[in-house]
Amino acid sequence: MKSNIVIFWILTAYLLVVAGVYALWNHLLNNAFDWPVTLLIAISAGLTAFIAIYLMLVQKKQGGVLVEDRDDSDIDDGDPELGEFSPWSWWPILLAFGASLTVLGFCIGFHFWLTFLTAPLVLIGVVGWVYEYYRGNFAR
Repeated sequence: MKSNIVIFWILTAYLLVVAGVYALWNHLLNNAFDWPVTLLIAISAGLTAFIAIYLMLVQKKQGGVLVEDRDDSDIDDGDPELGEFSPWSWWPILLAFGASLTVLGFCIGFHFWLTFLTAPLVLIGVVGWVYEYYRGNFAR
């Protein structure tokens, strides 16, 4: 996280320098000040500063050095358990197909008949995906 904080502070300084150079360059070439672009670059610098400050506060709140910041850590040390995924499951494909057809019914000329025909497919996909471990070979 320390490297991210440094990167965002460098980006903030860079954007402030670019805003100043752009304002000066535009003033020297056109004898006019371009408010929108200069303010856009300066506000972008402010937003990157917000992210850097937030990351600094998070690092302070965690109260220690993260695994990513240690020199002696391995890749597997920072690998959290993300959950259980079923590589053999067909339910997400059915759910995505049903949801895409349902949204397609809304988007293309409000064909509600397509939505009403495919909404049960979405329901079957959700129920099948949620309850796939309660039946068959993988029942608990």
